[in-house]
Amino acid sequence: MKLQATQKITPFLWFDRNAEEAVAFYVALFRDSRIVSVSRYGREAAAATGLPEGTAMTVAFRIEGQDFTAINGGPVFRFTEAVSFVVHCESQAEIDYYWRRLGDGGDPAAQRCGWLKDRYGLSWQIVPRVLPELLQDARKAGRVMPKLLQMTKIDIAALQQA
Repeated sequence: MKLQATQKITPFLWFDRNAEEAVAFYVALFRDSRIVSVSRYGREAAAATGLPEGTAMTVAFRIEGQDFTAINGGPVFRFTEAVSFVVHCESQAEIDYYWRRLGDGGDPAAQRCGWLKDRYGLSWQIVPRVLPELLQDARKAGRVMPKLLQMTKIDIAALQQA
């Protein structure tokens, strides 16, 4: 099955050599997710890149209706916190699930205010859908924001009590 141009912009993620592994990890975490297609390095491209022939070159995948493409491009570029993906969660159980699964093997030092860095170096924000509502009212935001800034994983009940 080919990736269809259902959206105008597709995030393109650069991995060193583990794009296929990372994509398998991501699609296993999210309910409505799948690998759409995989293209592999042939002999010539493999020789030019130094990657073994047959290694995944690009992996097209879909998570919750959002198309992505991953590439094994070598060690030239790394992810930074300048780009992250936000997971909007309906409940504390959903926050706990994504926090535990995406954070497993990631960088614990990069975990603040609902942000975490996964085992592949990609940054995620695991946030409750109610957060914008809690921050809209200036009086409420003055109590919620200090609590939020002290958290690693977001605790919805603690924010609502603030």
